[in-house]
Amino acid sequence: MGDWKSFLSTDPTGWLLQEGNPSVLYATLIDLMGKTERSSEVKQAKRRIMHEGVVPRILARQEEGGYWGVPGDFYVRSKYRGTVWQIIILAELAADAGDKRIMKACEFILEYSQDRNSGGFAYFGSPEGGGEKDKVLPCLTGNMVWSLIRLGYMNDPRVKRGIDWINTYQRFDDGTKAPKGWPYDGRENCWGKHTCHMGVVKSLKALAEIPPRRRTAAVKKTLGEGAEYLLCHHIYKGSHDPDRVSKEEWLRFGFPLIWKTDALEMLGLLVKLGYRDPRMMEAMDLVLSKQDEEGRWFLEKTFNGRFITNIERKGKQSKWVTLHALKAIKGIYQ
Repeated sequence: MGDWKSFLSTDPTGWLLQEGNPSVLYATLIDLMGKTERSSEVKQAKRRIMHEGVVPRILARQEEGGYWGVPGDFYVRSKYRGTVWQIIILAELAADAGDKRIMKACEFILEYSQDRNSGGFAYFGSPEGGGEKDKVLPCLTGNMVWSLIRLGYMNDPRVKRGIDWINTYQRFDDGTKAPKGWPYDGRENCWGKHTCHMGVVKSLKALAEIPPRRRTAAVKKTLGEGAEYLLCHHIYKGSHDPDRVSKEEWLRFGFPLIWKTDALEMLGLLVKLGYRDPRMMEAMDLVLSKQDEEGRWFLEKTFNGRFITNIERKGKQSKWVTLHALKAIKGIYQ
């Protein structure tokens, strides 16, 4: 076993454990320090998440019906302030799945966003109920399945249908075998000639949240195909031209990423899935290059100003980015 902390300028773990961000504290105890949910420290941090900081500020704006803002506008016009976006953030912050307000939000999105026929999640509701079939998105489906699993809905049959949607429809190609028919036709931004990276990443993120012992053969197959897709791109490069960066914005790290992605998120997913492939090392080098002399990372991009409440400050040291960087480093080098 290697000493993964030898790759750090300074160990910032103590900083992550300081007061002020109970969600980071909770994740640090579990992911970096190896504590379990039975630990008194972990239990205390979990309780504090619901009473301090971002989570209670978001929940204070929730309407009685479990939604935020206007019920029918859960995604598009109220982007980053509607219900979909709050569910993603609450899942990122490890909000308590047993809280009635969280359950109300999850039930709302399952009722109004999930297409009742296919199991995918749509950005607009149907007059007949559920999500509108032609508005189903791969990245949204991945994000909702991931969030719902994180928020206690792993065993819900509706979430299982969302998992089936990912296994059935998510594609992993470079335009060499683009499928036809629904849901691929007429949605160039999501499907186009080349698989959308965001759809791949959010789908993998959802399936990676399923405990390994509970992954079906179909889930394992999809995870393998998705991981190879990222690896053949060296995570953030062109698969046909590995010297070319696919998107410059993927070199800048942020939190929460919502529907977007970056090299750190993609690297972290592969690490979580147990991959230790040479094609990951350019991304690992990028991550290591961004730490400062205190062993901390900065928030380089953000949706702040568009959220209900801001999360950290752009251009400043970020506990969230630092936590995710440390998890990736530990996973590769321990």
